[in-house]
Amino acid sequence: MKKTPFIIICLFLIFSCTKEESNDIITSETEEQTEEKLLSIKEVNAYIAKELKTHGDVNWTEAPAHVLWSAVFHGDKVLSVGYGEEGQSFSEVKSPALNQIKKDIYNVIYQHEGVEKSQLKMHEDKILNVIDVKVTSLETIVALKKEDHIRYLEPIGYASYLKQETQKSSFGCRKDNETINSNDYRVITPAAWVPWSYDKHNISQAWNHSTGAGITVGVIDTGISPNQNLLGSGFNDGASSGRTISKYGTFIDGAFWWSTNVDGPNDKCGHGTSMASAIASPRNSSNMPVGVAYNCNLVSYRGTEDVLLNDYHERKGVSDALTALGNKSDVKIISMSIGYPWSIGNVKDAVRYAYSKGKLIIAAGGTSTSFTNWFGVIFPANMSETVAVTGIKDNGYNRCDVCHDGNEIDFTIVMQRAANTSRTIPVLGFNNGTRKYSSGSSIATAATAGIAALVWARNPGMTRAQVLTKLKKAGEFYPNKNGDFGYGNIDALKAVQ
Repeated sequence: MKKTPFIIICLFLIFSCTKEESNDIITSETEEQTEEKLLSIKEVNAYIAKELKTHGDVNWTEAPAHVLWSAVFHGDKVLSVGYGEEGQSFSEVKSPALNQIKKDIYNVIYQHEGVEKSQLKMHEDKILNVIDVKVTSLETIVALKKEDHIRYLEPIGYASYLKQETQKSSFGCRKDNETINSNDYRVITPAAWVPWSYDKHNISQAWNHSTGAGITVGVIDTGISPNQNLLGSGFNDGASSGRTISKYGTFIDGAFWWSTNVDGPNDKCGHGTSMASAIASPRNSSNMPVGVAYNCNLVSYRGTEDVLLNDYHERKGVSDALTALGNKSDVKIISMSIGYPWSIGNVKDAVRYAYSKGKLIIAAGGTSTSFTNWFGVIFPANMSETVAVTGIKDNGYNRCDVCHDGNEIDFTIVMQRAANTSRTIPVLGFNNGTRKYSSGSSIATAATAGIAALVWARNPGMTRAQVLTKLKKAGEFYPNKNGDFGYGNIDALKAVQ
């Protein structure tokens, strides 16, 4: 069965890392006894696994100094420092107080790293209150943990949990085309395919009231394939005309974390192309799957290499994409079918920045292999500023084979045949004239973003909160919220009426 997993969590890695003897390495000694000891990657992973199992997140700021230092060392020696008062994630104009805090942090780093300021590799965000700096000394970590006005300290370059180097770009990536079962679509004028799952949400009926015209949706993913004309020069065609598509890149492709070599907007994975298709593929005579909001505008950011935000370049790329979309006044909705098992400080800050600009941020609840379904809703879908979505089968509220659920989920989308789980939602393929299936909470998130665009286009004067209320009231469980599936399936027709 072919799947496009959103995040693949290796069972043996997680559970082998939680053995008592591994945990004893970290928990049985005092920090004074171990302060000179560099932990191995296996030992750092043991700490991560324990934190995830115990707390559902990893708070690196509260980690023992030698654990944080070890993770920084194994993560290209880059430390992310969020500064300011608690909750002060961003500042478009840095106040004198913030500048002084930043200066104090730099002085601590200079003092303990033993290098000249000009030799210290660092990146300073212009909007978010965060700096990334090269750190080699345990003493630097110890000193920074004592400083006031530091919101977080994180090993943002640590990429040795969940992935092996040979699988670096495999998460959620698939560019091959597939033959679509004739029962998984129906043809409407002028010869467009309506995916079978749309009828479970009355999407085609909702098109009598709204097609997403005038609304711009931002997508942060792996970009869009330059080989898919319908998400390029053919975006305006047939019943989908008078709209725009824009493509940008914020993913840094370079050997060094401080590189500024932006890799461009083109998809090299296939995942982002599928998500863009589900949201906004045109309704025309090409006999191809049509997007939920086939008249909306689309802004795509290639912020990541694959769906797993597993290294510095991807985390920074997504953070920069969120900030950029936050600054685009025409963008109403941001769709993010990407994420990670624990919180990432600069991405969290950027989510809050985009949220402050009135964006409706829709994020995937998580997808993994079926034997790791103990894991809950992932980041950033588990944030209060985002709307979390997961996928279910067509035989009631049974999550898809690889989908996560949990009390942070807000909505569900029917996206998998119970009788044949390889049959999910048809979308455009990576190349012109091709199609494929797309699955998991990823495709559920993109479809929800499309429905939100239908609602907002029908009610263009509404605020984010009002649009979200419309979606909730159109949920199957409203006014109640299910503990695993939120408000349930959205009735798009009800939402736009």
